[in-house]
Amino acid sequence: MSADEGGSGGGEDSREQDRFLPIANIARIMKHALPQNAKIAKDGKETVQECVSEFVSFITSEASDKCQREKRKTINGDDLLWAMNTLGFENYVEPLKTYLQRYRDTVKSEKDDENGEK
Repeated sequence: MSADEGGSGGGEDSREQDRFLPIANIARIMKHALPQNAKIAKDGKETVQECVSEFVSFITSEASDKCQREKRKTINGDDLLWAMNTLGFENYVEPLKTYLQRYRDTVKSEKDDENGEK
């Protein structure tokens, strides 16, 4: 029996974990929002990990469908914002548009600095 067939290799669990964002990253973000002495139970971290991972997959899948219809292979930030708006998360779109623009400006500025441009 191979690991993929549920043997001792942990096939089912490892495939399940592959679709989740790293729990250490989730825990760090959660801790940032709490008082310094607060603790988060393992099952709390795992629950948020699963929810966040599912949310990211949901948004990405919608953006991917749009890209396929447009015969494009690369999903960009604008596609993700479009997907969020389409799926009913419009309250998050404007702040994320601002973040995306600032990110793009920063990347452009860094490239200009590397190339000696101003």
